[in-house]
Amino acid sequence: MKIREKRMLSALCVMTMGISLLVGCSTTKKTTTEVSTAQDSKVKLSFTFRDDGLGEKGNLYKWLKQITPEFTKKTNIEVAVNPITASEGDYFAKIALALKSPDTAPDIITEDTFQINGDVAAGYLTPIDDYLKKWTDWTDNSYYEALKKGVTASDSKVYGVPYNTDSRGLWYNKDLFEKAGLPREWQPKTWDEVIATCKTLKVKLPDVIPFWMNSGKATGEATSMQSYEMLLYGTGERLIDDNNKWIVKSQGILDSLSFIQTIYTQGLGAPISKVLDAQAGNMSARDYMPKGKLAISLDGSWITGNWSKGGAAEWSGYENIMGFAKMPTNKGQGSGSVTLAGGWALSIPKNSKNHDAAWKFIEYAMSKDNALAMSTISGEISCRQDVAADPTYQKTPFKKLSTEYLEAAEFRPANESYPLVSTEIQNMVESVVTGTKPEAAMKTYGENVTRVVGDTNIIEK
Repeated sequence: MKIREKRMLSALCVMTMGISLLVGCSTTKKTTTEVSTAQDSKVKLSFTFRDDGLGEKGNLYKWLKQITPEFTKKTNIEVAVNPITASEGDYFAKIALALKSPDTAPDIITEDTFQINGDVAAGYLTPIDDYLKKWTDWTDNSYYEALKKGVTASDSKVYGVPYNTDSRGLWYNKDLFEKAGLPREWQPKTWDEVIATCKTLKVKLPDVIPFWMNSGKATGEATSMQSYEMLLYGTGERLIDDNNKWIVKSQGILDSLSFIQTIYTQGLGAPISKVLDAQAGNMSARDYMPKGKLAISLDGSWITGNWSKGGAAEWSGYENIMGFAKMPTNKGQGSGSVTLAGGWALSIPKNSKNHDAAWKFIEYAMSKDNALAMSTISGEISCRQDVAADPTYQKTPFKKLSTEYLEAAEFRPANESYPLVSTEIQNMVESVVTGTKPEAAMKTYGENVTRVVGDTNIIEK
């Protein structure tokens, strides 16, 4: 009997364990607010972003190292940092490959907002509207409304929380201007004034590069947005018309390409071998500018992060040496200046296996305090109005000015074909830099964009 009783007891234990496992399986799918510590302890999130070669000295590395220990302590959810070291264009290609399969998809990715529509159309991202409805930081207007639109796809669903934005303008070295007999406080009113200033710098300071702009395929979206589109929008034209047709022939395109041609044919720009390098943006911000070898750079508000303490190119006193002028419209028309704003978001891939835990981290990471920490480390403009009003934020050199530029900011078109058209913009710009005449470059651009989007989706002016 004792042996029989033992066997019956063993069988009962096995049955009980089986029932417990079944109950556990039936209750594992919970909302964000219901995710238990027991469940969280089994989750290890993978966080993927672009590393431009700085490794642990990079801004995102430093920020994650600062905020993740407390998050793990509170939730028992680990966050594994899995960067992709690549140029911007290569990052987009590599992350797209990873997003295709549940076996390779990260749990959280940094998503350039211009890629959202294309990635949604490809089925790579999951909407986060249900999470946002319960997050008061989103519903109480802590985030700028314009930047919320930047993470909203054409299906009216939201696919990320923006963690930075930017404005663009003309960074210039006041000390070099003074040496060249130019005023330390500079605000050009037209493109002709910019060219005239560059010519003076070339004559007075022959060892200094007058002007730098991203100008090739290797610098990817930086060439499209902060060079070409800053020029095009300054003519009063846009990439796409009110009927959602891509403009492939116009005076604005010719004027923009002619400005680029003038910079390089008259020796006002950097050596072509440098600007066509994938690291061109880093070279200008981390080498040429801090060393006094570059006078003017058409670039973004974020580059001060390189010069601040702990940055990639620490530069003591840069706030007194550098100025940040608005980029003028071509003839001073309209508001007189132009800037484009973009930025990146934290998004959850559709093929992630940990949507709830991933959101839990995003919600934590994008709180006011952590968003302020990110902005302080990176030098980038915050997407939160309450952070922008914080005294600590406003004390950072150029931060208040850069944020003010957003008041009149333009944005790239929310069209899923934009990434493809952007590639053709880069090809067009590089062709002009390497000797193609603007008219011929525009013609080729028109043919290529027509092939990409279809002849019913283009227009000539």
